[in-house]
Order: sequence, then structure tokens, then C-alpha cells
Amino acid sequence: MTRDAGAAPKRIATVMPRTAAAPPEYPVALPPGSVVELSSQVRAFDGGRVLVGGAPPRLVRLTERARRLLRGGRIRLDAGGGQAAARLATRLVALGMAHPVARELPPVDAALVTVVVPVRDRVPQVERLLGALGGHLPVIVVDDASHEPERRALARLATWHGARVLRLDTNVGPAGARNAGLRQVRTPYVAFVDSDVVVTPDALDTLLRHFHDDGLAAVAPRVLGLTDTGSGPRADWITRYEAARSSLDLGPRPALVRPGSRVSWVPSACLVARAEAIRPGFDPALRVGEDVDLVWRLAATGHRVRYEPEVTVHHDHRTRLVDWLGRKAYYGTGAHQLQLRHGTAIAPAALTPWAAGVAAALLAQRRWSVPIAAAVLASVTRGYAREQTASTAHPYRTALSLAGLGLAGTAEQTAALMLRHWWPVTAAACLVSRRARRATVAVALADTVVEYRRLAPGLDPLRFTVARRLDDLAYGAGVWAGALRGRSTRCLLPRIQRRGAGKPRG
Repeated sequence: MTRDAGAAPKRIATVMPRTAAAPPEYPVALPPGSVVELSSQVRAFDGGRVLVGGAPPRLVRLTERARRLLRGGRIRLDAGGGQAAARLATRLVALGMAHPVARELPPVDAALVTVVVPVRDRVPQVERLLGALGGHLPVIVVDDASHEPERRALARLATWHGARVLRLDTNVGPAGARNAGLRQVRTPYVAFVDSDVVVTPDALDTLLRHFHDDGLAAVAPRVLGLTDTGSGPRADWITRYEAARSSLDLGPRPALVRPGSRVSWVPSACLVARAEAIRPGFDPALRVGEDVDLVWRLAATGHRVRYEPEVTVHHDHRTRLVDWLGRKAYYGTGAHQLQLRHGTAIAPAALTPWAAGVAAALLAQRRWSVPIAAAVLASVTRGYAREQTASTAHPYRTALSLAGLGLAGTAEQTAALMLRHWWPVTAAACLVSRRARRATVAVALADTVVEYRRLAPGLDPLRFTVARRLDDLAYGAGVWAGALRGRSTRCLLPRIQRRGAGKPRG
């Protein structure tokens, strides 16, 4: 969703093994033998004594003993560090600056999870999924008012694979079907798996290991596209684009999932949860965005949700151009309903005033644009440096890095606004303004080059460019359609956040 671009660390937080910080509502609990690894997005300064990162971003100053415990960016809880190592590890995990290494956690008995599969028709996909699960786990197939003869075929398949069938006479949608399955679950954990997803018991076993953390409500894997679907040149280029940049693929880095952070939601295509923590379940009134809504409600109650890309599952995506564009637009239509429930959490961008000012000055393309932007950046850097004088031996070096991170985030979000969420406004401006056309072309080219280099897709640059722009146009059209139907454009408005608002306790 969105990231807080241009924001300084919320507050200077000091992490010391002997000092107990104010715990979150659900404290992190990691078993002996766990390994915690520093996030690749955390930056270290002063020889590792100062760390910057987390969700939301913080500046953390380590004592010398804490720095020694963090060897090579890792902490092993039984490596001689005792309670000091445990306190440091759990604090960094709670801040979103470090993450447990899933395969180093002790296993959880797979008999403690029930798989819930909501489906309407889709017999071949269910057969593929149940075959991949291999009959090793209890499964409830929720038949969401399938047509005949698919209903009979689903019943035969479930019987063959040892799964239960829960038949619904009225179609209630994915959220309602999952809730119906959840009410039948008697195990401590539930795995929601869509019928068009392929997942193995080993994948679910690895995700379950995270539930040694009692405050964890749900964990989701990385969702990649199936590469063996579709045929013909049109399907092939869509398939390859989706393999590199699927709407459900949230990237290769683990994260705590929170509104406004780098990973602010996870898809319900595959979601493992603590059954008691997520009751009463999804909002049945939502046919799209129900997964975002669930995650944000969990975060609001102090629960943690984790994204674990070490585990991957595969999802069928649309391979026909019209269907593919329709699905992208459909995802966008959920923004209005999410705004009604969660306010500015759904904002398409989150900028500080200085970030918005720099972006506006540069887009104006006037003689004063670069000097004004440079002056704002210099002022922000000086402010950051003054705040960090007591926390780091090189405050200006740290401040420049922070300002650079904020500027990069501002550029990314500005591009998304122009090309994705606000493209109708951008298109209208291009009709009447040469500067608007020039800015749009420059932003589109820069965005494409950056994404192409980052993703290294198995697709030539021209078709990647076409696919990326179509992706943006379709999603943006869906957002606008939902906003117009709801007679409100609030889901299209960026969030301007003041520095210092909502400071966490350090």
C-alpha cells in the first residue's frame, strides 16, 4: 500500500540489553535456539552502534555490549548472550528492525492446523491444490454455492482426498466463505488457502513455526505467479510480467505488517492464523480488500502480522489481457470501502510537508525549482543533524542518509501518484501543459528503468513498459471507479503527516 516517505525516524530509541523498554501490548516471545536477523533495510552507523530502520522508522543507539551481541547482523538466543541477548532480539523484532529466521525456529505440530479452502466451481484448481497437500492435513472445502455439476464434482474430489465439504446454498463471497469454514475449525491454527493457489505441507509447516510468538495473529508467505499457465504470445508476456511483478507479490524481504509501513497488508490467497485471534474473521460485506481490512483490524488491537518470503506459494493469474486488466481494476475498487473503515491508512501516499514541498517544486520546472528544493533539503538535513547530535558521533552523515532515504521515498510515491492513482488528472494536465507532458515522460521513463533493473524480469524492456503502464492504468481506473460510486475522493488523497506525530515509546 503506502510508505511513510520523507519521514524522519519517529523518535530516538535506545536499545540496551539491561534496560527494559515499554513493551508492546503483546510482547514478543522467542524460544531458545531462535535466530534473529537484522533487516536488510536497516542501516548501521558509527561502527554498528547506531541503527536506522524499522516500521515505522526509528533511530536506535546500541550499547557496546549490545553491538557485540549483534554479530554479523544476527543474534542467536542460546549463543551465550543469556537474557541480554533475548531482550535485545525481542526489542528489535518488536520494532520491525529484525526478523526471526523461520527455519531456525522449532517446528509446530502440523496436526494443529486446519486448511480452509473457499471455492465456487473451479474443480480443476481444487484438485490440483488437494493433490499438492497430499492428504497430510485436515481440510475443509467451503463450497460457496457452486453450480451443478461442479458441486457434485467438488464433493467427489473432497471425499477422494479425505477433505470435508461445507456446502453453502447462497453465494456469500470469499470473506463469508472463509468465515463459514473458520466456524468449523477446532484446531488452534487455520490456514486460508484460495482454490487457485498451490501450496505444500512443508510451506505451511515453516509458516507455523512463527507462532512460538504468542502475540502473532497471522503470517503470510510470498505469493508468486504460476509459470506454467496460459499459451500463446499474449498470455506469455502477461505471465512473465506477473512472475516479476504480481499484485500479490510483496517482495523478497521479511517484514512486520502494519498500516503505513513498507509491507502494509498481506493477501488472503494464503494466510495462516491463530484461530482465536482472528475471530470473528473477515468482513463479509467486502468482496475485495477483505484481507487488508483484517490485517489492519489486527494491528489496531496490538496483534502482530508477519510477512515471510522465505516461504513461497504459487497463484494462478489471469492470462487473457481483458481478464488481467479487469482483475487489476477490481483490486483498485476496494480503496473507497477501506477508506470508510480505516481513514487515511489507505492514502495512496504518505508525505511530510517538506517532502511534498520538494516534489511540488521540482515538478513545477521553474528557474527557482532546484534552488528551492535544495534549500529545503539542506534545512531538513540540519534539523536531523541537530536531533541526533547526542545519538551518533557523525550526526551530519546520518542526517544526509536519512534525507536521502526520504527523498528516494518521495520520488517513488510521487511517481505512483502521477502514473497510477492520479493518472486521469495527469492525462488532463498533459492535454494543456507542455511542462506536464515533459514531467510525465521523465517520471515514466525513470520509473520504468528503476523497476526493470530492480526486478530483472524475463521480459524485454518494451513489453515490460507496456505491461507496467497498463497495470497502473487499470488499477487507477478501479480506484477512481470505486471513489465515484461512493461519491467521495478521500481514498485518493495523500496523507500529509507532521514530524513527531504519534511518537512511539523508545
